[in-house]
Amino acid sequence: MTPSGEESGDRSVGTRADAAAQAPDAAQQGVVPAQGWPRGLIVLLAMAGAVVAIAGVRSFSGILGPVFLALMLVVAVQPLGDWLQRKGLPRWAAVVATLVAVYAILLGLIAALAISIAQLATLLPQYADKADALVADVQTWLSGLDIGSDQVDKALSSIDFGQLIGFLDDILLGLLGVFSNLFFLLALVLFMAMDASSFGDRMRAVAFARPDIAYAFSSFASGTRSYLIVSTVFGLIVAVIDAGALWAMGIPLPVLWGLLSFITNYIPNIGFVVGLIPPALIALLQGGPVLMLWVIVVYSVINVTIQSVIQPKFVGDAVGLSVTVTFLALVFWGWVLGPLGALLAIPATLLVKALLLDIDPSTRWANALISGAPPSAGEMLLDEEEAAERVAELQAEAEEEITARPAPDDTTPEPGGDTEDSAADQGEPDGAGPVR
Repeated sequence: MTPSGEESGDRSVGTRADAAAQAPDAAQQGVVPAQGWPRGLIVLLAMAGAVVAIAGVRSFSGILGPVFLALMLVVAVQPLGDWLQRKGLPRWAAVVATLVAVYAILLGLIAALAISIAQLATLLPQYADKADALVADVQTWLSGLDIGSDQVDKALSSIDFGQLIGFLDDILLGLLGVFSNLFFLLALVLFMAMDASSFGDRMRAVAFARPDIAYAFSSFASGTRSYLIVSTVFGLIVAVIDAGALWAMGIPLPVLWGLLSFITNYIPNIGFVVGLIPPALIALLQGGPVLMLWVIVVYSVINVTIQSVIQPKFVGDAVGLSVTVTFLALVFWGWVLGPLGALLAIPATLLVKALLLDIDPSTRWANALISGAPPSAGEMLLDEEEAAERVAELQAEAEEEITARPAPDDTTPEPGGDTEDSAADQGEPDGAGPVR
Protein backbone atom coordinates (compact mmCIF):
# COMPACT_ATOMS: atom_id res chain seq x y z
CA MET A 1 0.00 0.00 0.00
CA THR A 2 1.42 3.39 -1.00
CA PRO A 3 1.90 5.79 1.94
CA SER A 4 0.02 9.05 1.77
CA GLY A 5 1.68 12.48 1.57
CA GLU A 6 0.98 13.18 5.23
CA GLU A 7 2.65 9.94 6.31
CA SER A 8 5.70 10.72 4.12
CA GLY A 9 5.97 14.20 5.56
CA ASP A 10 5.67 12.87 9.11
CA ARG A 11 8.37 10.29 8.39
CA SER A 12 10.74 12.95 6.99
CA VAL A 13 10.13 15.19 9.97
CA GLY A 14 10.78 12.25 12.26
CA THR A 15 14.04 11.40 10.52
CA ARG A 16 15.30 14.98 10.82
CA ALA A 17 14.26 15.04 14.45
CA ASP A 18 16.14 11.82 15.16
CA ALA A 19 19.27 13.21 13.45
CA ALA A 20 19.01 16.40 15.47
CA ALA A 21 18.60 14.39 18.65
CA GLN A 22 21.70 12.29 17.85
CA ALA A 23 23.86 15.33 17.10
CA PRO A 24 24.27 16.47 20.76
CA ASP A 25 25.14 12.91 21.77
CA ALA A 26 27.88 12.80 19.09
CA ALA A 27 29.21 16.17 20.23
CA GLN A 28 29.28 14.99 23.85
CA GLN A 29 31.31 11.94 22.80
CA GLY A 30 33.87 14.10 20.98
CA VAL A 31 32.87 12.90 17.49
CA VAL A 32 32.92 15.68 14.89
CA PRO A 33 30.89 14.99 11.75
CA ALA A 34 33.11 14.83 8.63
CA GLN A 35 32.63 17.81 6.37
CA GLY A 36 34.45 17.58 3.02
CA TRP A 37 35.67 20.59 1.08
CA PRO A 38 33.76 21.66 -2.02
CA ARG A 39 35.01 19.86 -5.09
CA GLY A 40 35.56 23.14 -6.95
CA LEU A 41 37.83 24.41 -4.18
CA ILE A 42 39.84 21.18 -4.27
CA VAL A 43 40.31 21.56 -8.05
CA LEU A 44 41.44 25.17 -7.66
CA LEU A 45 43.94 24.26 -4.94
CA ALA A 46 45.27 21.40 -7.05
CA MET A 47 45.72 23.71 -10.05
CA ALA A 48 47.49 26.30 -7.91
CA GLY A 49 49.81 23.65 -6.51
CA ALA A 50 50.53 22.37 -10.03
CA VAL A 51 51.45 25.88 -11.20
CA VAL A 52 53.86 26.32 -8.29
CA ALA A 53 55.40 22.88 -8.87
CA ILE A 54 55.84 23.47 -12.61
CA ALA A 55 57.45 26.86 -11.98
CA GLY A 56 59.86 25.25 -9.52
CA VAL A 57 60.78 22.46 -11.94
CA ARG A 58 61.35 24.96 -14.76
CA SER A 59 63.59 27.13 -12.62
CA PHE A 60 65.75 24.12 -11.73
CA SER A 61 65.64 22.52 -15.18
CA GLY A 62 69.44 22.64 -15.48
CA ILE A 63 69.67 20.23 -12.54
CA LEU A 64 66.49 18.20 -12.82
CA GLY A 65 67.01 17.43 -16.52
CA PRO A 66 70.34 15.59 -16.07
CA VAL A 67 68.99 13.93 -12.91
CA PHE A 68 66.06 12.45 -14.80
CA LEU A 69 68.29 11.45 -17.73
CA ALA A 70 70.57 9.57 -15.33
CA LEU A 71 67.52 7.96 -13.70
CA MET A 72 66.18 6.83 -17.07
CA LEU A 73 69.54 5.33 -18.08
CA VAL A 74 69.91 3.46 -14.79
CA VAL A 75 66.34 2.16 -14.97
CA ALA A 76 66.99 0.98 -18.53
CA VAL A 77 70.10 -1.08 -17.69
CA GLN A 78 69.12 -2.19 -14.17
CA PRO A 79 67.80 -5.59 -15.40
CA LEU A 80 71.39 -6.36 -16.44
CA GLY A 81 72.58 -5.98 -12.84
CA ASP A 82 69.69 -8.05 -11.49
CA TRP A 83 70.40 -10.80 -14.02
CA LEU A 84 74.09 -10.89 -13.08
CA GLN A 85 73.22 -11.14 -9.37
CA ARG A 86 70.86 -14.04 -10.09
CA LYS A 87 73.72 -15.74 -11.92
CA GLY A 88 75.80 -15.60 -8.75
CA LEU A 89 77.93 -12.49 -9.26
CA PRO A 90 78.49 -10.33 -6.18
CA ARG A 91 76.65 -7.07 -5.91
CA TRP A 92 79.72 -4.93 -6.56
CA ALA A 93 80.39 -6.76 -9.84
CA ALA A 94 76.80 -6.15 -10.95
CA VAL A 95 77.17 -2.44 -10.14
CA VAL A 96 80.37 -2.25 -12.17
CA ALA A 97 78.70 -3.98 -15.14
CA THR A 98 75.78 -1.55 -14.96
CA LEU A 99 78.13 1.44 -14.87
CA VAL A 100 80.14 0.15 -17.82
CA ALA A 101 76.95 -0.29 -19.86
CA VAL A 102 75.64 3.22 -19.09
CA TYR A 103 79.02 4.88 -19.62
CA ALA A 104 79.47 3.06 -22.92
CA ILE A 105 76.10 4.35 -24.16
CA LEU A 106 76.77 7.93 -23.08
CA LEU A 107 80.37 8.20 -24.22
CA GLY A 108 79.63 6.41 -27.50
CA LEU A 109 76.85 8.86 -28.40
CA ILE A 110 78.90 11.88 -27.37
CA ALA A 111 81.98 10.71 -29.29
CA ALA A 112 79.96 9.98 -32.43
CA LEU A 113 78.25 13.39 -32.30
CA ALA A 114 81.52 15.24 -31.63
CA ILE A 115 83.33 13.56 -34.55
CA SER A 116 80.42 14.12 -36.91
CA ILE A 117 80.07 17.79 -35.96
CA ALA A 118 83.80 18.29 -36.54
CA GLN A 119 83.46 16.74 -40.00
CA LEU A 120 80.45 18.94 -40.72
CA ALA A 121 82.36 22.06 -39.67
CA THR A 122 85.03 21.32 -42.29
CA LEU A 123 82.43 20.52 -44.95
CA LEU A 124 80.08 23.49 -44.68
CA PRO A 125 82.53 26.20 -45.92
CA GLN A 126 82.79 24.32 -49.22
CA TYR A 127 79.15 25.13 -49.97
CA ALA A 128 79.54 28.92 -49.89
CA ASP A 129 80.04 29.23 -53.66
CA LYS A 130 77.22 26.77 -54.36
CA ALA A 131 74.92 28.82 -52.14
CA ASP A 132 75.69 31.98 -54.11
CA ALA A 133 75.12 30.15 -57.38
CA LEU A 134 71.80 28.83 -56.09
CA VAL A 135 70.66 32.33 -55.18
CA ALA A 136 71.62 33.54 -58.65
CA ASP A 137 69.63 30.73 -60.28
CA VAL A 138 66.58 31.60 -58.18
CA GLN A 139 66.95 35.25 -59.18
CA THR A 140 67.09 34.33 -62.86
CA TRP A 141 64.05 32.09 -62.56
CA LEU A 142 62.03 34.77 -60.83
CA SER A 143 63.03 37.34 -63.43
CA GLY A 144 61.70 34.99 -66.11
CA LEU A 145 58.30 35.19 -64.40
CA ASP A 146 58.14 38.95 -65.16
CA ILE A 147 58.89 39.85 -61.57
CA GLY A 148 60.80 43.11 -61.23
CA SER A 149 64.46 42.96 -60.34
CA ASP A 150 63.89 45.27 -57.36
CA GLN A 151 61.29 42.91 -55.95
CA VAL A 152 63.58 39.93 -56.58
CA ASP A 153 66.50 41.61 -54.88
CA LYS A 154 64.31 42.55 -51.93
CA ALA A 155 62.99 39.01 -51.61
CA LEU A 156 66.40 37.37 -51.90
CA SER A 157 68.16 39.85 -49.64
CA SER A 158 66.47 38.25 -46.67
CA ILE A 159 67.92 34.84 -47.58
CA ASP A 160 71.26 34.37 -45.89
CA PHE A 161 72.76 30.95 -46.45
CA GLY A 162 75.35 31.70 -43.81
CA GLN A 163 72.58 31.90 -41.24
CA LEU A 164 70.99 28.80 -42.75
CA ILE A 165 74.19 26.83 -42.35
CA GLY A 166 74.56 28.25 -38.85
CA PHE A 167 71.06 27.02 -38.05
CA LEU A 168 72.06 23.55 -39.25
CA ASP A 169 75.11 23.64 -37.03
CA ASP A 170 73.03 24.86 -34.07
CA ILE A 171 70.74 21.83 -34.32
CA LEU A 172 73.65 19.43 -33.93
CA LEU A 173 75.32 21.52 -31.24
CA GLY A 174 72.00 21.59 -29.37
CA LEU A 175 71.91 17.79 -29.37
CA LEU A 176 75.48 17.70 -28.13
CA GLY A 177 74.59 20.30 -25.50
CA VAL A 178 72.15 17.81 -23.97
CA PHE A 179 75.22 15.97 -22.68
CA SER A 180 77.21 19.15 -21.99
CA ASN A 181 77.32 18.78 -18.20
CA LEU A 182 79.11 15.48 -18.59
CA PHE A 183 80.87 15.32 -15.22
CA PHE A 184 77.65 15.94 -13.30
CA LEU A 185 75.83 13.35 -15.38
CA LEU A 186 78.52 10.69 -14.92
CA ALA A 187 78.59 11.32 -11.17
CA LEU A 188 74.81 10.99 -10.99
CA VAL A 189 74.92 7.70 -12.89
CA LEU A 190 77.62 6.40 -10.53
CA PHE A 191 75.67 7.14 -7.36
CA MET A 192 72.33 6.01 -8.80
CA ALA A 193 73.82 2.73 -10.00
CA MET A 194 75.21 2.07 -6.52
CA ASP A 195 71.82 2.73 -4.95
CA ALA A 196 69.99 0.76 -7.65
CA SER A 197 71.83 -2.42 -6.65
CA SER A 198 69.60 -2.54 -3.56
CA PHE A 199 66.51 -1.26 -5.34
CA GLY A 200 64.79 -4.65 -5.13
CA ASP A 201 65.20 -4.78 -1.35
CA ARG A 202 63.92 -1.23 -1.02
CA MET A 203 60.86 -1.94 -3.14
CA ARG A 204 60.05 -5.06 -1.10
CA ALA A 205 60.19 -2.97 2.05
CA VAL A 206 57.85 -0.42 0.45
CA ALA A 207 55.56 -3.21 -0.79
CA PHE A 208 55.24 -4.58 2.73
CA ALA A 209 53.94 -1.25 4.09
CA ARG A 210 52.44 0.43 0.99
CA PRO A 211 51.89 -2.10 -1.82
CA ASP A 212 50.06 0.42 -4.04
CA ILE A 213 53.11 2.71 -4.05
CA ALA A 214 55.35 -0.22 -4.96
CA TYR A 215 52.97 -1.10 -7.79
CA ALA A 216 53.11 2.47 -9.14
CA PHE A 217 56.92 2.55 -9.19
CA SER A 218 57.16 -0.90 -10.74
CA SER A 219 54.69 0.19 -13.44
CA PHE A 220 56.84 3.26 -14.17
CA ALA A 221 60.02 1.16 -14.42
CA SER A 222 58.47 -1.48 -16.68
CA GLY A 223 56.77 1.12 -18.89
CA THR A 224 59.99 3.11 -19.27
CA ARG A 225 61.97 0.00 -20.22
CA SER A 226 59.33 -1.06 -22.74
CA TYR A 227 59.31 2.40 -24.31
CA LEU A 228 63.10 2.54 -24.52
CA ILE A 229 63.31 -0.93 -26.05
CA VAL A 230 60.69 -0.12 -28.70
CA SER A 231 62.18 3.29 -29.52
CA THR A 232 65.73 1.91 -29.67
CA VAL A 233 64.83 -0.97 -31.97
CA PHE A 234 62.84 1.18 -34.37
CA GLY A 235 65.43 3.96 -34.13
CA LEU A 236 68.17 1.58 -35.24
CA ILE A 237 66.02 0.35 -38.13
CA VAL A 238 65.25 3.90 -39.28
CA ALA A 239 68.88 5.03 -38.86
CA VAL A 240 70.27 2.18 -40.97
CA ILE A 241 67.69 2.64 -43.75
CA ASP A 242 68.08 6.44 -43.81
CA ALA A 243 71.88 6.28 -43.85
CA GLY A 244 71.83 3.72 -46.65
CA ALA A 245 69.40 5.78 -48.73
CA LEU A 246 71.43 8.97 -48.27
CA TRP A 247 74.63 7.14 -49.19
CA ALA A 248 72.98 5.81 -52.36
CA MET A 249 71.93 9.36 -53.31
CA GLY A 250 75.44 10.72 -52.71
CA ILE A 251 74.62 12.93 -49.70
CA PRO A 252 77.75 13.71 -47.62
CA LEU A 253 78.06 12.37 -44.06
CA PRO A 254 75.30 9.74 -44.23
CA VAL A 255 76.45 8.21 -40.93
CA LEU A 256 75.90 11.53 -39.16
CA TRP A 257 72.37 11.88 -40.52
CA GLY A 258 71.61 8.26 -39.61
CA LEU A 259 72.80 8.95 -36.06
CA LEU A 260 70.63 12.06 -36.00
CA SER A 261 67.62 9.99 -37.10
CA PHE A 262 68.33 7.52 -34.29
CA ILE A 263 68.49 10.22 -31.60
CA THR A 264 65.45 12.14 -32.83
CA ASN A 265 63.44 8.92 -32.86
CA TYR A 266 63.10 9.39 -29.08
CA ILE A 267 61.28 12.68 -29.75
CA PRO A 268 57.60 11.80 -30.22
CA ASN A 269 55.56 13.01 -33.19
CA ILE A 270 57.99 15.60 -34.63
CA GLY A 271 61.32 13.79 -34.28
CA PHE A 272 61.13 12.81 -37.95
CA VAL A 273 60.92 16.47 -39.03
CA VAL A 274 63.87 17.47 -36.84
CA GLY A 275 65.97 14.68 -38.33
CA LEU A 276 64.95 15.58 -41.91
CA ILE A 277 65.91 19.28 -41.98
CA PRO A 278 69.74 18.98 -41.93
CA PRO A 279 70.16 16.36 -44.71
CA ALA A 280 67.54 18.16 -46.83
CA LEU A 281 69.51 21.41 -46.59
CA ILE A 282 72.75 19.62 -47.45
CA ALA A 283 71.02 18.01 -50.43
CA LEU A 284 69.85 21.46 -51.58
CA LEU A 285 73.41 22.74 -51.52
CA GLN A 286 74.83 19.54 -52.95
CA GLY A 287 72.56 18.90 -55.94
CA GLY A 288 69.88 21.57 -56.00
CA PRO A 289 66.12 21.43 -55.42
CA VAL A 290 65.64 18.14 -57.25
CA LEU A 291 67.98 16.24 -54.94
CA MET A 292 66.41 17.94 -51.92
CA LEU A 293 62.97 16.78 -53.04
CA TRP A 294 64.25 13.24 -53.45
CA VAL A 295 65.63 13.30 -49.90
CA ILE A 296 62.32 14.60 -48.56
CA VAL A 297 60.33 11.96 -50.45
CA VAL A 298 62.59 9.07 -49.39
CA TYR A 299 62.69 10.23 -45.77
CA SER A 300 58.93 10.70 -45.73
CA VAL A 301 58.23 7.24 -47.10
CA ILE A 302 60.64 5.53 -44.71
CA ASN A 303 59.95 7.50 -41.56
CA VAL A 304 56.21 7.98 -41.96
CA THR A 305 55.75 4.27 -42.59
CA ILE A 306 57.87 3.19 -39.62
CA GLN A 307 57.53 6.05 -37.12
CA SER A 308 53.96 7.15 -37.80
CA VAL A 309 52.24 3.87 -38.69
CA ILE A 310 54.11 0.93 -37.15
CA GLN A 311 55.96 2.36 -34.15
CA PRO A 312 53.05 4.23 -32.47
CA LYS A 313 51.17 0.94 -32.22
CA PHE A 314 53.99 -0.63 -30.21
CA VAL A 315 54.68 2.55 -28.21
CA GLY A 316 50.99 2.93 -27.34
CA ASP A 317 50.81 -0.67 -26.17
CA ALA A 318 54.02 -0.21 -24.16
CA VAL A 319 53.23 3.04 -22.34
CA GLY A 320 49.43 3.35 -22.58
CA LEU A 321 49.41 6.96 -23.85
CA SER A 322 47.41 8.39 -26.72
CA VAL A 323 48.95 10.33 -29.61
CA THR A 324 47.49 13.60 -28.33
CA VAL A 325 48.93 13.05 -24.85
CA THR A 326 52.38 12.26 -26.26
CA PHE A 327 52.35 15.42 -28.39
CA LEU A 328 51.24 17.58 -25.45
CA ALA A 329 53.89 15.90 -23.31
CA LEU A 330 56.51 16.81 -25.93
CA VAL A 331 55.43 20.47 -25.92
CA PHE A 332 55.16 20.66 -22.14
CA TRP A 333 58.42 18.96 -21.20
CA GLY A 334 60.28 20.74 -23.99
CA TRP A 335 59.11 24.02 -22.48
CA VAL A 336 59.91 22.98 -18.90
CA LEU A 337 63.25 21.18 -19.36
CA GLY A 338 64.44 22.50 -22.73
CA PRO A 339 65.83 20.24 -25.49
CA LEU A 340 66.43 17.46 -22.99
CA GLY A 341 62.75 17.53 -22.12
CA ALA A 342 61.86 16.67 -25.71
CA LEU A 343 63.95 13.49 -25.47
CA LEU A 344 62.56 12.59 -22.05
CA ALA A 345 58.92 13.54 -22.69
CA ILE A 346 57.49 10.01 -22.57
CA PRO A 347 59.45 8.73 -19.51
CA ALA A 348 58.71 11.96 -17.62
CA THR A 349 55.00 11.60 -18.40
CA LEU A 350 55.09 7.99 -17.21
CA LEU A 351 56.61 9.14 -13.90
CA VAL A 352 53.89 11.77 -13.43
CA LYS A 353 51.27 9.16 -14.33
CA ALA A 354 52.69 6.77 -11.73
CA LEU A 355 52.74 9.45 -9.00
CA LEU A 356 49.27 10.85 -9.70
CA LEU A 357 47.19 7.98 -11.08
CA ASP A 358 48.74 4.55 -10.56
CA ILE A 359 49.62 5.21 -6.95
CA ASP A 360 45.97 5.24 -5.81
CA PRO A 361 43.36 2.63 -6.81
CA SER A 362 40.65 5.30 -6.71
CA THR A 363 42.33 7.32 -9.49
CA ARG A 364 43.37 4.56 -11.89
CA TRP A 365 40.14 5.01 -13.82
CA ALA A 366 41.70 8.15 -15.32
CA ASN A 367 44.06 5.94 -17.35
CA ALA A 368 41.10 5.32 -19.68
CA LEU A 369 41.12 9.02 -20.62
CA ILE A 370 44.78 9.11 -21.68
CA SER A 371 45.25 5.62 -23.12
CA GLY A 372 45.88 5.04 -26.80
CA ALA A 373 42.71 3.01 -27.40
CA PRO A 374 39.49 3.54 -25.40
CA PRO A 375 39.03 0.48 -23.19
CA SER A 376 35.71 -1.24 -22.77
CA ALA A 377 34.08 -1.82 -19.41
CA GLY A 378 35.32 -5.41 -19.42
CA GLU A 379 38.88 -4.31 -20.21
CA MET A 380 38.82 -1.73 -17.43
CA LEU A 381 37.59 -4.36 -15.00
CA LEU A 382 40.32 -6.72 -16.17
CA ASP A 383 42.96 -4.02 -15.73
CA GLU A 384 41.74 -3.34 -12.20
CA GLU A 385 41.88 -7.05 -11.38
CA GLU A 386 45.40 -7.35 -12.81
CA ALA A 387 46.53 -4.30 -10.83
CA ALA A 388 45.02 -5.72 -7.65
CA GLU A 389 46.69 -9.07 -8.28
CA ARG A 390 50.03 -7.37 -8.89
CA VAL A 391 49.67 -5.35 -5.69
CA ALA A 392 48.82 -8.51 -3.71
CA GLU A 393 51.75 -10.32 -5.32
CA LEU A 394 54.21 -7.58 -4.35
CA GLN A 395 52.95 -7.56 -0.78
CA ALA A 396 53.09 -11.37 -0.57
CA GLU A 397 56.69 -11.38 -1.81
CA ALA A 398 57.64 -8.79 0.80
CA GLU A 399 55.94 -10.71 3.61
CA GLU A 400 57.54 -13.98 2.49
CA GLU A 401 61.00 -12.44 2.54
CA ILE A 402 60.46 -10.92 5.97
CA THR A 403 59.21 -14.19 7.45
CA ALA A 404 62.10 -16.08 5.83
CA ARG A 405 64.72 -13.95 7.56
CA PRO A 406 66.25 -15.58 10.67
CA ALA A 407 65.16 -14.05 13.93
CA PRO A 408 67.90 -12.23 15.87
CA ASP A 409 69.51 -14.29 18.67
CA ASP A 410 68.59 -12.50 21.89
CA THR A 411 70.24 -15.09 24.18
CA THR A 412 73.79 -14.25 23.14
CA PRO A 413 75.36 -12.02 25.81
CA GLU A 414 76.73 -8.75 24.59
CA PRO A 415 80.51 -8.34 24.69
CA GLY A 416 81.62 -6.83 27.96
CA GLY A 417 78.27 -7.54 29.56
CA ASP A 418 77.83 -7.95 33.32
CA THR A 419 78.71 -11.44 34.58
CA GLU A 420 75.91 -11.23 37.10
CA ASP A 421 73.43 -10.71 34.25
CA SER A 422 74.86 -13.77 32.53
CA ALA A 423 74.50 -15.81 35.65
CA ALA A 424 70.94 -14.61 36.09
CA ASP A 425 70.16 -15.57 32.47
CA GLN A 426 71.46 -19.07 33.22
CA GLY A 427 69.14 -19.44 36.19
CA GLU A 428 71.78 -19.17 38.97
CA PRO A 429 70.98 -17.06 42.02
CA ASP A 430 72.85 -13.80 42.36
CA GLY A 431 75.91 -14.04 44.59
CA ALA A 432 75.60 -17.80 45.08
CA GLY A 433 78.00 -20.43 43.85
CA PRO A 434 77.06 -23.79 42.52
CA VAL A 435 75.12 -26.00 44.90
CA ARG A 436 77.18 -28.91 46.17
